[in-house]
Order: sequence, then C-alpha cells, then structure tokens
Amino acid sequence: MVLKTFSVQEQIYTEFSGYCKENGINMSKQVEIFMQSVIAEEPKAKKEYLDKLERIRKGKFIKVNSLAERYK
Repeated sequence: MVLKTFSVQEQIYTEFSGYCKENGINMSKQVEIFMQSVIAEEPKAKKEYLDKLERIRKGKFIKVNSLAERYK
C-alpha cells in the first residue's frame, strides 16, 4: 500500500467524508474501488461498483451517539 496526496475541492471532500462517516464506509477504499472501476477492461466492474454503492445507501443503520452508553 502507498500513501498518495490528491488535490480536491474542499466542499467535495467535506461532503464525501460526511457521506462515508454516515454510512460507515472507508473513504480510502471507496477511492480505490473507483480507480479500479475506471481502469477495468470489463464494464461489469463499473456496474458492480454502482450496485454496491446502492446497497450501502439502502442499508439499515442504527444511529449510535455513544458506544459506551449504548453497550453498558
């Protein structure tokens, strides 16, 4: 694994970061999956990526403000 720096608009970063936090997903992994889908030879990778995102968006999530309070 390598550490790379990218320049993105602050608003886009902030919104995507919030989206990832709200949905419990890893931002770096999402960027990696996107990159893989762009360079993939088969269009199936793009569809699989979009399908995965759609499943995540429709997922059932429990809002937890404090794990310590929730699991006493």
